[in-house]
Amino acid sequence: MGQTTPHKDRANGITPRDVLTFWVDDTGPKGWYATDDALDAEIRARFLPLWEASKEDGCIGWAPSPETALATIIVFDQFPRNMFRRDGRAFSSDAVARAKAKHALDLDWDLRIQGPSRQFFYLPLMHSECLADQERCVRLFMERMPEARDNLTHAKAHREVIRKFGRFPTRNGDLARVSTSAERGYLENGGYGAIVNAVRAAA
Repeated sequence: MGQTTPHKDRANGITPRDVLTFWVDDTGPKGWYATDDALDAEIRARFLPLWEASKEDGCIGWAPSPETALATIIVFDQFPRNMFRRDGRAFSSDAVARAKAKHALDLDWDLRIQGPSRQFFYLPLMHSECLADQERCVRLFMERMPEARDNLTHAKAHREVIRKFGRFPTRNGDLARVSTSAERGYLENGGYGAIVNAVRAAA
């Protein structure tokens, strides 16, 4: 059996502040949802070893706090989506991110984080293929980030996809899943963008 890296050694000198400075302050909202090969490469160079050392159990070794929870969720939910575009590994630590987010929400730690960064406590639920998580995500954006109207639109759109298919068809290729005929029709006729437009039209 392989040896497990001790928790205290997994961060390798990286602190929660390093993650937050990089993602929140330096990258910021303009870069969070952009497709940028240079940014993806920088995340791999700086944070891939941390993710690889801790992705199985989510234990990095940082002292618990709202800021640490935010940094941890970013490491397991956001960074893989940049590091592994068009690769099933992009979703491989989603369960860890979801567990971290739910624990933080139980403690109301999201309410201790101001501004657009608060959304990262809710995005693991938006990325979930469980309808109950989707419902909770929509409620959280409505109740705790009412100013984030675009986030709420996307939360509702993600929920609608899960209502229709029980999973995200856009992931099927990356995860070697076989698409149903209904999913193929969805992907060939506007896919997620069409769902977003329908949500906006209904608002």
